[in-house]
Amino acid sequence: MTIQDLADELRRLDQTLSGIEKVLDIDRLRREKAELETQAAAPDLWDDQEAAQQVTSRLSYVQGELARLESLRSRVDDAGVLLELAEAEDDAGSVAEVEAEVTRLRKSVDELEVRTLLSGEYDQREALVTIRAGAGGVDAADFAEMLLRMYLRWAERHHYGTEVYDTSYAEEAGLKSATFQVKSPYAYGTLSVEAGTHRLVRISPFDNQGRRQTSFAAVEVVPVVEKTDEIEIPEDDIRVDVYRSSGPGGQGVNTTDSAVRITHIPTGIVVTCQNERSQIQNRASAMAILSAKLLALKQEEERAKIDELRGDVAGSWGDQMRSYVLHPYQMVKDLRTTHETGNPQAVFDGDIDAFIEAGIRWRREQQPVG
Repeated sequence: MTIQDLADELRRLDQTLSGIEKVLDIDRLRREKAELETQAAAPDLWDDQEAAQQVTSRLSYVQGELARLESLRSRVDDAGVLLELAEAEDDAGSVAEVEAEVTRLRKSVDELEVRTLLSGEYDQREALVTIRAGAGGVDAADFAEMLLRMYLRWAERHHYGTEVYDTSYAEEAGLKSATFQVKSPYAYGTLSVEAGTHRLVRISPFDNQGRRQTSFAAVEVVPVVEKTDEIEIPEDDIRVDVYRSSGPGGQGVNTTDSAVRITHIPTGIVVTCQNERSQIQNRASAMAILSAKLLALKQEEERAKIDELRGDVAGSWGDQMRSYVLHPYQMVKDLRTTHETGNPQAVFDGDIDAFIEAGIRWRREQQPVG
């Protein structure tokens, strides 16, 4: 790129970043940070542990957002100064350095710009994700486990906390279903574009004849319920069953009937939780998951937009959103956005940001103007 090209690109990045700062309201974030720091310093903060965790979690998020914005602003300004010096001194090495930094800045600003597209009612919430094996037998169960690992690795890459509430293991290999929470602001808005049917094509490791197998798994994403949501669940509307936790074996398998299954009789929604040793804790977690699913159902009915929040999918041919092909060629392709990559292993290792960003932009484009 010429010096003029770099100057033009830096000007565009500066304008885009200014727009992001306006949308995210950097002054409001600074005020909120000061207020949260005051609350976090209160000597009685931990008298209410739940409230304290909310304060510290929100403070950590706001600090991170501010640091990210301020760092990008500093980098854009510094790149502009360095380009001016490089032009004045005719320093080709400095020009190359600015060009490399502009490439990195463009990626960072694009990623941050996606955040400004998350303006839905529940987009700021944490997320509850359920993965279910669909058509395809043992290969589908194995695929469900691969997707669980993919999302947990994605969260780990971003330093997001996660908690797995339930894993229902299949008989031969893999999972029938799993439910986990991603504990980060905007996790719901970010991951909601992952809801739908995922399709895997590969040579089945479970077929002794080495035949190609197509299998499916369904991903459902709902926002975590907060106290202000007023989701009331009468005791008469639920049936609670307890059973012994299951797992692949070893010392971690629970030998008491601590796992909890709750059936919401009016809707038929069933949730389970077995990650805690205590039946009381498992029941509380299961009720939280049920509340989240009922909230999603309520919004679905109010807005009359099927699958917008729950992403309720059948896990079969009809409603695919992404294909993972390992044979006869290597490719992962999103069928809505057409974004694709030839490196499925990186995707299964959690490198899915490009797919998520493309999905968020695609969703915004589908929304009616006005």
